[in-house]
Amino acid sequence: MKALIFNFRISRHTQHSNHMIIQVSGVSTRDNAKQLVGKTLVWKSPAGKELKGKVAAPHGNKGAVRAIFETGMPGQSVGSEVKLGE
Repeated sequence: MKALIFNFRISRHTQHSNHMIIQVSGVSTRDNAKQLVGKTLVWKSPAGKELKGKVAAPHGNKGAVRAIFETGMPGQSVGSEVKLGE
């Protein structure tokens, strides 16, 4: 399943570099997003390195999810595709 990285998880004063907001294709409600919690994500960098993460929780009411990656994500990952697996 393919998904799109929307943004970092940010607050008023802090940006969490390993927390990302992800929009999954075909998921448009919060209930559908709850079913994705616990699934793994893989983002492939332009250099070929793979960064792995896990879906942590739904985010909002339009089907977005919060994902936590093992390391900080680079800014060039925003707007790129990520692969959603089991």
